[in-house]
Amino acid sequence: MSTTQSLGARLLRRKPVDTLIAESGAAEEGTGQGHLRRSIGLGQLSAIGIGATVGTGIFFVLSTSVPEAGPAVVLSFVLAAVTAGLTALCYAEMASAIPVSGSSYSYAYATMGEVVAFGVGVCLLMEYGVSASAIAVSWGQYLNQFFDLAFGFTLPAAVTAPPGDGGYVNLPAVVLVALCVVLLVRGVSESAKVNAVMVAIKLAILVLFVVVGLTGFSSGNLTPFMPLGMAGVQVAASSIFFSFIGLDAVSTAGEEVRNPRRTMPLAIVISLVVVTLLYVAVAITAVGAQPWEQFEGQEAGLAQILQNVTGQSWPAIVFALGAIVSIFSITLVVIYGQTRILYAMGRDGMLPERFARLSPRTGTPVWNTWVVGAAVALLAAFFPLKLLADMTSLGTLVAFTVVSIGVIVLRRTRPDLERGFKVPLYPVVPLASVGFCIYLITGLHRDTFIAFGVSLAVAVLVYFGYSVKHSRLAQPQADVTKV
Repeated sequence: MSTTQSLGARLLRRKPVDTLIAESGAAEEGTGQGHLRRSIGLGQLSAIGIGATVGTGIFFVLSTSVPEAGPAVVLSFVLAAVTAGLTALCYAEMASAIPVSGSSYSYAYATMGEVVAFGVGVCLLMEYGVSASAIAVSWGQYLNQFFDLAFGFTLPAAVTAPPGDGGYVNLPAVVLVALCVVLLVRGVSESAKVNAVMVAIKLAILVLFVVVGLTGFSSGNLTPFMPLGMAGVQVAASSIFFSFIGLDAVSTAGEEVRNPRRTMPLAIVISLVVVTLLYVAVAITAVGAQPWEQFEGQEAGLAQILQNVTGQSWPAIVFALGAIVSIFSITLVVIYGQTRILYAMGRDGMLPERFARLSPRTGTPVWNTWVVGAAVALLAAFFPLKLLADMTSLGTLVAFTVVSIGVIVLRRTRPDLERGFKVPLYPVVPLASVGFCIYLITGLHRDTFIAFGVSLAVAVLVYFGYSVKHSRLAQPQADVTKV
């Protein structure tokens, strides 16, 4: 390590954009050992974004968010979508300027310094790992709904719910994570193709829900529209914001996308439009088809609404089966995103070198996949859904805030950098994105901040105990001033 740098200089050293791009193999489309393989096109990347987003919350979050906002949960989805939309434009510019793995971790490293980047990396790991766990928790709910409707039996609560939710361990969640890990270990190309098929199934069943659910729509269920006031709308929007995590997942694939400067911004925008339209349509249908007081504690809620509306079991059976497939897709993509963030941090020396190793056969970080799978399975098996969802929202909002600030910083420090997309109405859009993110952060619950504080405390120990000494920018020849 260079001995001439002060601690402050080491904490704020930035990684040159040119170095980030060169390491990714972007300039030479490298496919040899040490580079992730560029095998993903626009359709598959859009499917990754939609797959990680649609369903992340919509399949189960209404049971926790509607009791907080009432029918006005529709406004909560709109508020979250506006925040995500502003941030998506910032992501599109950053992804087109720095088309590498690591998402907002890599963007922060290039614009705001090492210690900020490490903190963002921890937020991303929490965002992806915890959200994958939250999603996996709900898989058992829909599995039981399907078994009950189709075969007349359910798995016992003791092995389908974590402590705090009426059980001891969530074994279906563990099985789901294991299946996703096995598929990801086989390679990203195979995973992307399977995901694209599952996304098509997901979109079809959500359209089915809207079409069938609207037959039971009653305007009386929308009155009173905002029983808990605007404060309830804010709290619900804060909780469901993790439902937009897929926009970040697109940018984690930066080194595996063909023509990334064009493909990534398009995929982000396509994902946002599809997601927003579906979320709002499903939310309106759900609160119109069922009194808002009935949502609290309702498991596999969308399937139950279809059964109540039609008085028949077949729509609910089809929906529950589709949800089982869809939640598999979401979990797959979110675990994929976390492994790529670990890969970027390992390559930078923020984590042990083993996290940066790729399989010679598949060109994927197999070690990362097993580590992430084990961590996600443990969380999903033993922690309740509500805490997991809120922690994911906080990690997502922090990461989104950093990306929006990064756009402003990079415009000032590297105005000459090639950008395949530029944020319109600059700097209004990134500043508005930061403002909306902070507003939603203030609506999260106290326990979420406690858990977040513990996570950051662990991050501080890791950074000062390992990362600051092993950072690749700690080498004397590293240029830590150029951005």
